[in-house]
Amino acid sequence: MVTIEAGIGPHSRTLRTDLRGAVDDALDAFFTEKAGLSAGTAMDGVVEALRAYVLAGGKRLRPLLCLCGWQAAGGAPRDPAAVRAAASLELFHAFALIHDDIVDNAAVRRGHPSLHVSLALLGRGDHRGRNERFGRDSAILVGDLAMVWSDEMLHRSGMTPTQLRAVRPLLDQMRSELMFGQYHDLLSSDTSPDVGTALTIASYKSGRYTVQRPLQIGAALAGADESLLDACTAFALPIGEAFQLRDDLLGIFGDARHTGKSTLDDLREGKGTVLMALALRDADPAQRATLSTLVGDPALDEAGAAEARAVLVATGAAAKVEQMIEERLRQGLAVLDDAPFHPDARDALRDLARAATVRAA
Repeated sequence: MVTIEAGIGPHSRTLRTDLRGAVDDALDAFFTEKAGLSAGTAMDGVVEALRAYVLAGGKRLRPLLCLCGWQAAGGAPRDPAAVRAAASLELFHAFALIHDDIVDNAAVRRGHPSLHVSLALLGRGDHRGRNERFGRDSAILVGDLAMVWSDEMLHRSGMTPTQLRAVRPLLDQMRSELMFGQYHDLLSSDTSPDVGTALTIASYKSGRYTVQRPLQIGAALAGADESLLDACTAFALPIGEAFQLRDDLLGIFGDARHTGKSTLDDLREGKGTVLMALALRDADPAQRATLSTLVGDPALDEAGAAEARAVLVATGAAAKVEQMIEERLRQGLAVLDDAPFHPDARDALRDLARAATVRAA
């Protein structure tokens, strides 16, 4: 598999590292303030748990895209208010991940225990079931807190009331689209997925939530007009779908040491991905029977997973998904040739597109 750095220039890589560091610094400063407010109260441990969860890792893709949108529309690079506004998207993403891990019953995130698993250790009972319930219930509340704080961080970022009004509709759309995508995902886990439905889920969860809206939010904060916002969409939707398609492959064929999560979870959950939909569509009766038996089995072991992976390869589904990723990457990159973006933002978006779609984690 091609590594994450393929095709990425050292200057842009350094810039991305610098901006990610600025986002992390903004998040750390926000949590430091909150820790001061909660010191000596029962919330102290909650704030620390959320802080550790958010700062433990992640690609910071949404804040980086937000900053690219800001710069694309003429915003000054590394503007402190823009960095804080972009960082607020990472708090919203934490909310989404925390709840997603509860829904998926996922024990690991970014190489660390999922938040509901960590919080179960704070349970005060001696009954495992009660402590696990405490962990799940607490994680739901902490996830809600992350969403509330994402709003607070945005409104206290230093952006003007006019800028905040301009971005509000996009923020509302992003949040609704994510929920629609997650609900579609739930529905698909109990049925045999079809390619069209799986692509719709990919569009909502990644095309819009991961790439389009963060990019547009940054651009709108910098005063972008409709033509620039439309260019954001034309670039973002294929790149976002490619990002999700890569996630689908890594969820089954990736290396847990790099992805930070088990490669059994998606198979055990029976995720209705494009990969699975293609495999079921093109499988012969024996292959379809194998997938029907193994995929969705919560007790699936590594031997069964290897058998399922072999079918995904034999049907050509894995290769087709790789081809779909390449096609969408080319489509998104072609948009940048004529997009009315600042040249530096255009270069950064080229590198981010490759980093998001050609990666091992």
